[in-house]
Amino acid sequence: MEEEENLIAAAQNIVKALGSNRTLTDDARKILADLGSQLSSITRVSEPQDEGASETEEQFIELEEEFKLVHSKVMNREVGKLMIWDCGQEEAYEYLRYVDQARKLIDRLESLNLVKGSKEDELLRKAHDLLQTAMNRLEEEFTHLLVHNRQPFEPEHMSFRSSEDDTLDDGSIVSFGDDSVEDSVVQRDSMSRSSEEFIIELVHLDVIPDLRCIANLMFDSNYGRECSQAFINVRKDGLDDCLFILEVEKLSIEDVLKMEWNSLNSKIRRWIRAMKIFVRVYLASEKWLSDQIFSELESVSSVCFAEASKASILQLLNFGEAIAIGPHQPEKLIRILDMYELLADLIPDIDAMYSDEVGLCVRTECQDILRSLGDCANATFLEFENAVASSISTNPFPGGGIHHLTKYVMNYMKTLIDYSKTLDELLKGHEKEDSVDMAPDREDDNADRRCYVSPLAQHFRSFTSILECNLEDKSRLYKDESLGHLFLMNNIHYMAEKVKNSNLRTILGDGWIRKHNWKFQHHAMSYERATWSSILSLLRDEGLQNPGSNSISRTLLKERLYNFYLAFEDVYKSQTGWSIPDSQLREDLRISTSLKVIQAYRTFVGRHTNNISDKYIKYTADDLENFLLDLFEGSPRSLHGSHRK
Repeated sequence: MEEEENLIAAAQNIVKALGSNRTLTDDARKILADLGSQLSSITRVSEPQDEGASETEEQFIELEEEFKLVHSKVMNREVGKLMIWDCGQEEAYEYLRYVDQARKLIDRLESLNLVKGSKEDELLRKAHDLLQTAMNRLEEEFTHLLVHNRQPFEPEHMSFRSSEDDTLDDGSIVSFGDDSVEDSVVQRDSMSRSSEEFIIELVHLDVIPDLRCIANLMFDSNYGRECSQAFINVRKDGLDDCLFILEVEKLSIEDVLKMEWNSLNSKIRRWIRAMKIFVRVYLASEKWLSDQIFSELESVSSVCFAEASKASILQLLNFGEAIAIGPHQPEKLIRILDMYELLADLIPDIDAMYSDEVGLCVRTECQDILRSLGDCANATFLEFENAVASSISTNPFPGGGIHHLTKYVMNYMKTLIDYSKTLDELLKGHEKEDSVDMAPDREDDNADRRCYVSPLAQHFRSFTSILECNLEDKSRLYKDESLGHLFLMNNIHYMAEKVKNSNLRTILGDGWIRKHNWKFQHHAMSYERATWSSILSLLRDEGLQNPGSNSISRTLLKERLYNFYLAFEDVYKSQTGWSIPDSQLREDLRISTSLKVIQAYRTFVGRHTNNISDKYIKYTADDLENFLLDLFEGSPRSLHGSHRK
């Protein structure tokens, strides 16, 4: 104590001397600086402390020691360039334990009432820096695991693809200005409408627990946004790859609107198949993966799934929007209905996957596109009626066969039967005003004529009526009345047969078939009358008597036969070039004509055998009968030069 008192006294003298002396030599300054250094190195005698302060000091020391250990373990992984999970699962999970320990250390430090600038506060800052370093590493590891364990989208999941996509016979309805329309052209794509979801492995199953552990730790450490964004970025790329494999192009609305129909038709078919497989297989698998990784994080899975997939599904829907706002061309209707029905079928799946608020934009967009496609289908269907009515011809159809407009309309309606339920819904509010009068004929029973007729049936009846009016106009283009009747007979018979032998029968009814059977038969009789009445009148006896006598004039008889042969030859020459495509109808008309003509010829020649020599008989009845078999083949022939002398 005496030494301490002497030291204090010396110090007081130094202080007193410094107070009275404002200038010091360099030597003095040096001595005083040495004194200061010695004082700073002298250990201060501990003053008595309270028990609480001692415990805080001990707690800090423990935290500091724990930090040093965690820091060493975490920073050791920053030295090497290898990914932690590439070094084995044991090392990976040890790293996770130390990172979690750092997180808990921060929680404990933050629970203390730290004074800013204190050593505890400094330790907290260092711990936060260490945790951020670890989180950056875990984000890299998380991304690495997702990328390097991606499973390829195997071809077997794409069995819907077919080389038929780009063939000419593509199931579309071609323009009714095309003479090449065939019955087989109009057909809908075969497409299962009850396909179940099919989950595939987008990421190797073995790493999902590791991904889940990383995600949980990053979210617990308040680095959830970074984890989510890493997942979203990687999975966005995966979804883009899927669309590429499905051959879905990124097309703007302007690109689609400028596209030629053949190319657009192929792209619609590819879209239909891609949309189905994308939603039912790929998105379903994407949702499953997201749910597995973020299973313990409440709504995080929905957010990550929606954000990762939103751009891709909206890209697909954007194509649907482009189709919906395009021109209402009748040949597009089948494809538009395919798109509408598929999207309607997929919306429950889409709504279930995007059920949260974050998926609202996708759900809303789907409903908007569905509504737009429905409006487009409805407008296109109604435009078809206008197109049929306005189909004008300036030249008669060659040979009087089945006009391509007739094939187009009937095949169009036949194909639309597959969409009857959808069309009945879409056409509500667009029923025909005279729907009661258009009810099916029911002459064979006492059923109420005011029965319900579906909107589709009403429009189909309207289509056929408009078609018949159009055909009547086209028949007037023929200079030969007979050919006009043959044309109507062919086309109305085609209509009746198409209805009778297809599901159109359930829409238009047996009464419609009976009515049109009568119509084509009426035109067949009108053809016979227009063609043969004047010719057969030459085989009557009226006007053959000699003046003032009841005897037959041989001169008049020879003239009648000569005129008959000329007329028959003219018919043969022209009507062998006419066409009756239906073999049964052709045979029936030949038989009916033969019965009338051959019977009249046999009777006439037989009755006047004694009045005319054989040299004036050019053709026997059998000859004429054989000649009639050449009619309606669509290839003109001539009998000149083949007559018997």
